[in-house]
Amino acid sequence: MPKRVVIDVISDVVCPWCYLGKRRLESALKLRSDIETEIHWRPYLLNPQVPREGMARVDYLSRKFGSDERFRPAHERLTRLGKEEGVEFHFERIVRQPNTLDAHRVIGWAEEAGKAAPVVENIMRAFFTEGKDLTNNEVLVEVAGQSGLDSEAVRRDLASDRDLELTQKAAAAAADGGISGVPFFIFNSRFALAGAQEPEQLVSALDQALAAEEVA
Repeated sequence: MPKRVVIDVISDVVCPWCYLGKRRLESALKLRSDIETEIHWRPYLLNPQVPREGMARVDYLSRKFGSDERFRPAHERLTRLGKEEGVEFHFERIVRQPNTLDAHRVIGWAEEAGKAAPVVENIMRAFFTEGKDLTNNEVLVEVAGQSGLDSEAVRRDLASDRDLELTQKAAAAAADGGISGVPFFIFNSRFALAGAQEPEQLVSALDQALAAEEVA
């Protein structure tokens, strides 16, 4: 019987560590190509207080960190770590800080179509590399189309309340369940790992999840 692990990834598309964690997970899976995996992307609202229309990035950063001396070192570190994983962080290009509820709705629809991974990747790249405004529905529509979804269907659904409450409840359930930071990985609903861990640590988590399955 082939080794198989179901991985739930709780993340937010405006979390740079989640982008890093995504790439590190991909690196880990390359190291263990003998394992069959099924990955599900679950919503988390890192900044639920940001209004649906978003806000100026400079205002968001000043409210959260107080001054650039507090966030600049983190940005510099992330930029360096990102390059190691093939991620180009360009924080200076980000003008608007979005509420990510609609982005998570699109990811949920992509899950249904089996295209969540490219949608997550393309949304994160649009935000962190290109500095695009995720509160602009046309940005999400464009990303969805690039990732293989029906652009017109996504445009129509974003203009409606489809899965709005469902997505809000799913994101709230993660926070209510004790998850206070992302990315957060759950392997076979048995073993959890928090943070953008190195690929080797993710491989270890995969092995522990498999071992737990064998014992069960």
